[in-house]
Amino acid sequence: MTGFYIFLAVVAVVIFLAISIYNNLVGLRNKFKNAFAQIDVQLKRRYDLIPNLVEIAKGYMKHERETLEAVINARNTAVTAANAAAANPADPDAMQKLGKAESNLGGALGRLFALSEAYPDLKANQNMMQLSEEMTTTENRVAFARQAFNDAVMHYNTARETFPAVIFAGMLGFHPAQLLAIENEAERAAPKVSF
Repeated sequence: MTGFYIFLAVVAVVIFLAISIYNNLVGLRNKFKNAFAQIDVQLKRRYDLIPNLVEIAKGYMKHERETLEAVINARNTAVTAANAAAANPADPDAMQKLGKAESNLGGALGRLFALSEAYPDLKANQNMMQLSEEMTTTENRVAFARQAFNDAVMHYNTARETFPAVIFAGMLGFHPAQLLAIENEAERAAPKVSF
């Protein structure tokens, strides 16, 4: 009879441990999903600013149509990737596609800003200067939101990979989360916005 009580006690401890691990991992997963939602807000703000930026530049940069179209195409690809990632921030494939799309968008914006240096009237345009300031602020917000997301993902991944959580995490459906990383080293820095 004593053996039966010991067995019940061990089962109760294992169940309690599994419930504790499950609740902890749910909380950490919700934190990294919330952190991605903050990135999503800033990315949407950035995506909304880009068409305005291109419209203003279009009037001055008539001979740079390819660059302007590249920015718009990169923006549209990034919006699609961001929507897919927002639908499931735990999907590693979606996060990799978003990282790549953001890299491409950063490169296209960098080319636009580099070309705009050759147009003094564009640099002096009040609307362009205001948009430039908003873009700079937004890029900083995106960078901070990415850092918070990556910190939350790291905390979640660490919790799911430590003992005893590693025993239960896979069984309970907790898979590793993907960091949001910029793939191209040259595009890790935010585009320089100066007019």
